[in-house]
Amino acid sequence: MANIIIFGAPGSGKGTQSERLIAKYNLCHISTGELLRDHIARKTELGIVADSYCSRGQLIPDDLMIEILAHTIDNDPNAAKGLILDGFPRTIPQARALKQLLAERGMKIDNVIGLEVPEDELVQRLLKRGQESGRSDDNLETINKRLDVYRTQTYPLRDYYINEGKYAAIKATGTIDEIFERIADVIEGR
Repeated sequence: MANIIIFGAPGSGKGTQSERLIAKYNLCHISTGELLRDHIARKTELGIVADSYCSRGQLIPDDLMIEILAHTIDNDPNAAKGLILDGFPRTIPQARALKQLLAERGMKIDNVIGLEVPEDELVQRLLKRGQESGRSDDNLETINKRLDVYRTQTYPLRDYYINEGKYAAIKATGTIDEIFERIADVIEGR
C-alpha cells in the first residue's frame, strides 16, 4: 500500500501521471474537485453544504473538505489499497489536517511526487492544451493568474513536505514515459 500526493503547478502533468500511477499500482484516485462535484450532484448532506459555498463563488472551508475526504477514505474499499491525492492539499493547513486525518486511520503519506517544470514550458503546455481541448481557462491571462495562485498559496507546500522527508522532486520534462519512469523509481525505491 502506498499513499501518494501528486504535486505540481498547473500544466505539470499531474493528471497524465496520476492515470499511469493508478493503472500500475492499483491506487484509489481521490480528486477533490471530482469528489465535490459528485457529492453536490448526488445531493448528499456534505454536497448540500459544499454547494452552499460553491454557488456563492466561495472556497470550500478546509474542515468541510477534510470531512469529505474522510468520508471517501472510510467508505471506499479501494482506499485500503493505497491512495493518490490529486488537487489536495493546496495549503499548509490542509497538509496538517490531512496528516492528522490519515494518522487517525493508521495511515500516512509515503511520497509527495513533485512534478517540476520550468514556468515558460508550463505556459506553453497550457496554451497548447487550450488550443487542442478548447478549455476556456487555458488562455494567457488566466494561466498567469493560476500560476500566481500556485506560487503564493501552493508552492510553500514543497518546503513543508521537504521538511517532512516526503518530497521527491521529479524533472517533469521529456516524454510521458521518461517522466513516469522517474516517478516509478522513487515509489519503488530504486
